[in-house]
Amino acid sequence: MTKFKFIDLFAGLGGFHVALEALGGKCVFAAEIQPHLQTVYEENFGLRPAGDIRTVVPSEVPDHDVLCAGFPCQAFSKAGDQAGFNCSRQGTLFFDVVAILQEKRPRHFILENVPNLLKHDEGKTYERIKQDLEALGYCVTERQFSPHHFGIPQIRERAYIIGRLGSLEGFAWPERESNPTDITDVLLDSPDDAKPLSKQTRLCLEVWNQFLELSPPEVHLPSFPIWSMEFGATYPFEDTTPYAERTRGGAEALGVYLGTHGKPLKELPLDEQWKALPSHARTAQLQFPKWKKDFIRANRKFYEDNRHWIDPWLPSVKSFISSHQKFEWNVQGGERDLWKYVIQFRASGVRVKRRTTSPSLVAMTDTQVPIIGWQGRYMTPRECANLQSLGALRHLPEPQGRAFAALGNAVNARVVEKVARALLFQSVCCLEELIITECAPSPEAV
Repeated sequence: MTKFKFIDLFAGLGGFHVALEALGGKCVFAAEIQPHLQTVYEENFGLRPAGDIRTVVPSEVPDHDVLCAGFPCQAFSKAGDQAGFNCSRQGTLFFDVVAILQEKRPRHFILENVPNLLKHDEGKTYERIKQDLEALGYCVTERQFSPHHFGIPQIRERAYIIGRLGSLEGFAWPERESNPTDITDVLLDSPDDAKPLSKQTRLCLEVWNQFLELSPPEVHLPSFPIWSMEFGATYPFEDTTPYAERTRGGAEALGVYLGTHGKPLKELPLDEQWKALPSHARTAQLQFPKWKKDFIRANRKFYEDNRHWIDPWLPSVKSFISSHQKFEWNVQGGERDLWKYVIQFRASGVRVKRRTTSPSLVAMTDTQVPIIGWQGRYMTPRECANLQSLGALRHLPEPQGRAFAALGNAVNARVVEKVARALLFQSVCCLEELIITECAPSPEAV
């Protein structure tokens, strides 16, 4: 492929750099706000990124053919507050990208973000993004991809937005692959730096494994998240909420109900009543959203249908923190032994997945790193780098916590390479056609 120049904004560990360099590109500028990531980037690529993009003067950015940017996603993520452009710290960074595009006018750009960006604020956020890019003369399109679409054992949907000056005629998104994946492909043999499970973590997993063992074979385990705190609870949720009842009638109104794991609210002070409710029921809402009502209703029905075997088990889960009292069994039809699978502790609960894929890497704390159940250990930073197609990097941040956080924020280099190859290959074809057309003699000359 023809040599081209690119820039790498919000560079992180350099997923865009790895991908575009593999296609023959040369990085002429990078920007990354975190000093320790600037250092790692320089160690890996020999180029030290500039700092805060808000201080970058667009006219001083070198000329380039491709702009790459995985601009921060927290303002648009379902896991965040979804403040969007109203987030003063991160929501407006897209406009710094626009300023560089307007000044330097590279022929192509590739942007990456969370899928919710496309739906945020009922689609109005992405509509604004697309309008701003098209106003600069770019033809713009978008598509969602996950690493598992290209043979990488990780489910991690991301939105890719690409643009080309003038026209995208002839461009086609890369085809998704259907080949099976297996997480063992990225695992190392007995890695020395693998973190073992803590006593509390192992206890939590043993308790939930007991839940699986006690469940009768004929009982279909829920595909929805299991919220054990709803087992025995009777507080209102369909037409009103604990907040609404508390506002109208105080402690007396709530006292007739049962809270988390069936704890009686009667005779408790108002503040203690509130603490005795599940955390998801303590929101200041007069009505719960439909999805929350559905989860509460489904959990209570599952408990009523199965309380004869759940009740003897229930006391063992009560001492855990709220997130550890929730469980997601994503192994429908599989053997009911969580130690045979990949596990991850999330704010939404203890998540169990098949070996075919890893849970999505997030900007992780040490405790959110995927657990290899059959080996009783956490994944290592190098294994997580393999999941992001960054296993060839010589250097990763230290200590491990910084490496996991950076990998959770990274773009997947192989997915980017697939997208970039499609965009730039078609661009070269179009350019060659243009050159042939311009060089060909006119009919009059003939």
